[in-house]
Amino acid sequence: NFKEAFTTVPLLRFILNSFIMAGCITIGQIISCSLAAFAFSFLEFKGKGILFAIVMATMMVPGEATIISNYLTVGSWGILDTYAVLIIPYLTSAMGIFLFRQFYLTFPKSLYEAAKIDGCPNLVFIVRILIPLTKSAIGAMAVYTFINAYNMYMWPLLVTGTEEMRTVQIGISMLNSVDSQ
Repeated sequence: NFKEAFTTVPLLRFILNSFIMAGCITIGQIISCSLAAFAFSFLEFKGKGILFAIVMATMMVPGEATIISNYLTVGSWGILDTYAVLIIPYLTSAMGIFLFRQFYLTFPKSLYEAAKIDGCPNLVFIVRILIPLTKSAIGAMAVYTFINAYNMYMWPLLVTGTEEMRTVQIGISMLNSVDSQ
């Protein structure tokens, strides 16, 4: 059975594609969500509460409701059947922003204010102070994001057309029968 599985479809290529896609999505979400959460936690700007409420409201929209508009958008960009089309639409998530924001709110505001008084720019504060203190939240986010990205089925099925770009979830379904290809 193993020999037949690896000769029927390029299963190792599918696994590699899934790891590349899930790894890039995980790294992208950790970076973008932590930066957005920093802004929502430590910075003061007009409309911060309303903007955060809009971000949270996107969690109520199911992915299936936006899949056609996303497909039309990436199709107009001309990036179908590439790694970019598998990764770009998932580089941030409202859940990740919420997770990091709630974690950052546990830190005293005086930590950020002391860094600012010492002349620490925002990006240096994030990289040298905030990120090392949030390793547990980053670990939880990384595991959650990687598993979700690795298990994606509908979006990769829709935007990939060649065997070179298929993911392992689609590859396993291709093993069902010869006619399923």
